[in-house]
Amino acid sequence: MAQIIELAQMPPLVVEFARYKQVIQGCSPRTVNEYLFDLRTFFRYLRAAELGIDPASEDFLAIDIRDYSLDEIAAITTEQIYAFLMYTSDVRANLWAAKARKLSALKAFFKYLTTKRGLLEKNPAIDIESPKPKKSLPKVMSLDESLTLLQTIAADTESPTRVRDYAIVTLFLNCGMRLSELVGINLNDVDRELRSMRVLGKGAKERIIYLNDACRDAILAYLPLRLPPDCKAKPTPALFLSSRHQRISVKTVQWMVQKYLAMAGLESRHYSVHKLRHTAATLMYQSGQVDVRVLKDILGHEQLNTTQIYTHISDAQMEDAMRQNPLSSVKAKPRQKPLSRDEDVESEEK
Repeated sequence: MAQIIELAQMPPLVVEFARYKQVIQGCSPRTVNEYLFDLRTFFRYLRAAELGIDPASEDFLAIDIRDYSLDEIAAITTEQIYAFLMYTSDVRANLWAAKARKLSALKAFFKYLTTKRGLLEKNPAIDIESPKPKKSLPKVMSLDESLTLLQTIAADTESPTRVRDYAIVTLFLNCGMRLSELVGINLNDVDRELRSMRVLGKGAKERIIYLNDACRDAILAYLPLRLPPDCKAKPTPALFLSSRHQRISVKTVQWMVQKYLAMAGLESRHYSVHKLRHTAATLMYQSGQVDVRVLKDILGHEQLNTTQIYTHISDAQMEDAMRQNPLSSVKAKPRQKPLSRDEDVESEEK
């Protein structure tokens, strides 16, 4: 099993839950770590209340929760969970997404103890509604901005990784893959004709992504430069390599994208690697007329409502809709002078 952090600091039942999530349910180490982080914060909050420790102080981070017993966990109430969520909002300044994630961790943990292990009779989190998200449209780049970003990378002849970086951003903007999916691609995941590639998405679920001409050309240009002829580094199956000839890291890709966004004059728009995924999805839906159900499969979404965020109407489409209104060209001809009171009365009588 992949190494999971924080296990030595957690109560035994939380450790058992973490192993269940990874081994039985197939959650990634990153997902399991997020569960552990949120549960650790929750149990520290409860212990802080018992010991009279200010949860906003540095002492909070040193609270030992390893001895949390089943009896103590069974005594946790719905009110305590509500109080914890209020704490995450008021003290930790968590936004809806962070609060929703913490509640999701608690729901999963208590569901495991009640329905999977039968250790608890009552689930105190079962009826708590998840914080509702702030409805906002995803930030995306326009087609012109996307072209500017690609042109900026292509023009950076001083960079020894320019061809690799161009291929990476091309895949992001054309395929809409996640960052974790891109760094996880191996050479044998790409078919010989460069028509498609296999990626490993959330929940360790594989899917096939088909490559267009832009992706094929970018990968073809990169492959001869992937390793220098005299490279003595240990062979790695990764498609995209770092300057040390190892699998490229998430942080390296993030840094690279931010660098080129700045060079292209786009950093002030708060774009990021994930925004490239938003951009690809939006361009496919709005400009490519891709059906939302097909888009769902391309992006690897479980639920259609997750994909529907990309079906928002662009400003240009709204302006065009206004122009298509059959009344858009009808203009009233104003009178040269206003009606007098007598004319106004006479008009009403008619």
